[in-house]
Amino acid sequence: MTELHIIEVGNVLVSPDIFTECFCCDLDKCKGRCCVEGDAGAPVTLDEIGAMEDALDTVWTDLSASAQHVIDRQGVAYTDADGDLVTSIVDGRDCVFTCYHDINDIADGHVIPNCCLCAFERAYREKRTKWCKPISCALYPIREKNFGNDVIGINYHRWDVCKDAVALGKKLNMHVYEFLKEPLIRRFGQAWYDELTTVAKELKAQGLI
Repeated sequence: MTELHIIEVGNVLVSPDIFTECFCCDLDKCKGRCCVEGDAGAPVTLDEIGAMEDALDTVWTDLSASAQHVIDRQGVAYTDADGDLVTSIVDGRDCVFTCYHDINDIADGHVIPNCCLCAFERAYREKRTKWCKPISCALYPIREKNFGNDVIGINYHRWDVCKDAVALGKKLNMHVYEFLKEPLIRRFGQAWYDELTTVAKELKAQGLI
């Protein structure tokens, strides 16, 4: 198969992995581990920090005592070793906004016990707040890089924590850009996503993906 290179969609440089790799979160297997693994919080913008602070009272009682203590001490976010703003974390790993609940699977309604959730997203889905969660969380496993001059790059991030999501994506033949339709539209808009899917169709027609 011909090697694909970076593809421009509007002002966004899209890694070919976004089209070629399969992915679909399997909460039955991972229980939302991406919120509690790693050594830094989720990347956030100043606007998102403001949104988190505004919605904090809504989710406060959903947070652990340890998370509340961290937020009281350093706030909802901090600057990490790379100089990036990220959500605060507990004990060097858990995002302060994680909470654990039984949830109903979207596909068939069965209960997934003790699943790690974002407190903001839970409140949003329960219509307790109008703000969902940082776009970097919603877009994962896509990671975004700002090159300046209004040029953005998006890449697929491989992480062993998500091996079950890769397996389920392959089983369902669901690619990264398809799985992340909603957050990609939230980030870049419907017209941009329509252009992205048009590119995907052209690549398929050419036998490139």
